[in-house]
Amino acid sequence: MQDPYSAYEDNHLLIVYKPAGWLVQGDHTGDPTITDWGKAYIKEHYNKPGDVFLHPVHRIDRPVSGLVIMARTSKALERMTKLFRDDEVQKTYLAVVKSKPRHIEGKLTHWLKKDEKKNITKAFHKETSGTKKAHLTYEVMHQDREHSLLKVKPKTGRSHQIRVQLSDEKCPIQGDLKYGYPSSNPDRSISLHAFGLSFIHPVKKESFQLSAPPLSDVWSEYIPVIDELA
Repeated sequence: MQDPYSAYEDNHLLIVYKPAGWLVQGDHTGDPTITDWGKAYIKEHYNKPGDVFLHPVHRIDRPVSGLVIMARTSKALERMTKLFRDDEVQKTYLAVVKSKPRHIEGKLTHWLKKDEKKNITKAFHKETSGTKKAHLTYEVMHQDREHSLLKVKPKTGRSHQIRVQLSDEKCPIQGDLKYGYPSSNPDRSISLHAFGLSFIHPVKKESFQLSAPPLSDVWSEYIPVIDELA
């Protein structure tokens, strides 16, 4: 498994590159988490005594790689949480999907319902009991006979949103057995990557943008296209 690394840091935020396979926060497995790694990194890098305050502001799924924002202070956590709640953080993902969407670019709208026991989300085309509305936009960046590389911007933050919405469009993400792709990736990842972040810094009040390309060999054939996006 790849190691995480710090993609950006200041006195208020630590933005970490999470490799696929790492948890953001702990679960029943007791496996290592990016949060634990971040605390250990800050403690050693800055020679911090005692406990380190570090809290993830959002999550990405375990088999997904990419950027995760963590707050280093309670003030930064409160303000970043508000930015997410007010939809003022723009997230850009990359996804390799089976086949190709019906259009080169478009918007998908679904109503999603999470089955917590099975840890799976279902997509509906109209509002039903217990569902939440979900939007995303996508753009096809590259196509070959079997796959397409998409740039995806979720407008809401529902659980498994990108995975289930693309699956419902008959374009499951490469390696995502849970949502209809026929085979797994060699490293058990799925080909979904949290590539870019854009927001107003919660303390400095400056425009902030950051991107990080995927590192797994699964993405190797798409790197020339992705490098043009960075």
